Amino acid sequence: MTDETRLDGRVAIVTGAGNGLGRAEALALAAAGASVVLNDLPGAAVDTVAREIAAAGGSAAVSAGDIGEWATAQGLLATALREFGRLDILVNNAGVVRDRMIFSMSPEEWDLVLRTHLRGHFLASRAATAHWRDQSKQAGGPVYGRIVNTSSEAFLLGSSGQPNYSAAKGGITALTLTTARSCARYGVRANAICPRARTAMTAELMGPAPADGPDPLDPRYVAPLVTYLSSPAAGNINGEVFVVHGGVAAVMAPPAVKSTFLAKEHGSADGMWTLEAIASALAGFETGPADAGFLCEDTLALASETIGFGGAH
Repeated sequence: MTDETRLDGRVAIVTGAGNGLGRAEALALAAAGASVVLNDLPGAAVDTVAREIAAAGGSAAVSAGDIGEWATAQGLLATALREFGRLDILVNNAGVVRDRMIFSMSPEEWDLVLRTHLRGHFLASRAATAHWRDQSKQAGGPVYGRIVNTSSEAFLLGSSGQPNYSAAKGGITALTLTTARSCARYGVRANAICPRARTAMTAELMGPAPADGPDPLDPRYVAPLVTYLSSPAAGNINGEVFVVHGGVAAVMAPPAVKSTFLAKEHGSADGMWTLEAIASALAGFETGPADAGFLCEDTLALASETIGFGGAH
């Protein structure tokens, strides 16, 4: 590990840190030298992670609570400042799933997933960016700020049984881009990952781990990218979306214009759209009635030689 990837003296917040991906990220950040504020719902799991970090010679504090609550997000910042005197890194990871088809989903199932994922990402980011903006104004220039958000391939693939989850993850990607663009001047870098990891949340989708050898979907194989994006070495990486799992990482390209139609080329007298001109322009539309057009299925082919894949989370 080079000096540029070390996090000595840095302070990180990790939400959803009690289990799975958040736990792996918290342990990796601590191993790189960061002091870590751990968030999850109240319970023994997040306290256990804090003890693991301390046993390995690191520093951790627990700030438990529902990340969908304003007070929880403010409490995370307050804990970082009180316990460690600063905040440098925010890893938004907390989430839940309530999978169901769109025609069967209850409003409560929709609201819970959007609240935990999208609102949770917003509230923690709001607290962190406001702090960094104030710091930047006081310093008269950029400060050190890193945000790593957790999106998902589900929003790229239109995951049919996850309308709430896919919508939340699409929103998180948009939030990441907005944060990256609006806060870069203050020194903040915001990026998103779409991880594949075998956790309690994805157990039914991913299935059991291999009986022999390492599990390529172990969350610890995602954590190095999160650690790198949190480090000084990633100062030039901003507003990017990564798909990561096992031994594979891919940077997604922005959406592209698929086709352009001009009204003046389809019978419009004044060059403005009419119903007839639209009908003429779209008469030969490539997407058939049973197809979904705005999808990115290229990520399904992303696999190392040791990994298979049955879905996206």
